[in-house]
Amino acid sequence: MSNRHLLVWIEGTVIAALAMALEYLPHAVGPLNVSYGIIPLAVYSLRRGWKAGLSSGLVWGLLDLFLRGFGSGGFLNPLQGLIEYPLAFAVVGLIGFGASPVQHALSRQQRGRVLGYAISTTFFGVLCKYFLHFVAGVFYWGSYAPKGMSPVIYSLVANGGSAILNLVLVSLVVGLLLVSAPHLFMPKNVQTA
Repeated sequence: MSNRHLLVWIEGTVIAALAMALEYLPHAVGPLNVSYGIIPLAVYSLRRGWKAGLSSGLVWGLLDLFLRGFGSGGFLNPLQGLIEYPLAFAVVGLIGFGASPVQHALSRQQRGRVLGYAISTTFFGVLCKYFLHFVAGVFYWGSYAPKGMSPVIYSLVANGGSAILNLVLVSLVVGLLLVSAPHLFMPKNVQTA
């Protein structure tokens, strides 16, 4: 393994650990959950691409499953656990589909394109995560819906509200970082003078 690949995987591991640490911050806004860990994973994915982002998200999901899922009652059965932890956290790394376009636009100082690529792929990654939570909510958490409420509506409200909250937060922070610290999104081997 080359030094460059080793650096990418070490960065990914540190990002997964940081994302996990951020999950311990209070993150409930009423019935909605804010996932602060999406922020460093979004930056890493836009820096290193979707493959590295998926890998780091997978590690974060496994950490969350073992450190919080099993002990908090968030694990109901193996299929639900697989959907809501490793898979849902890993797909956040799909934000990395925007890495190359963002870096290209940054090198050409095209601020509008940078923000457009970054925010659109951030929306994609976050929506994929919450779609998986929505599916699990319908099939596994639907029995917790208030009497007379459809499990689909229950899951849509709970997970849709959290998705919107996270989309706004992550897009805002990523946008601010792109404007104030664009070097975070450009690995040394990609940076141009």
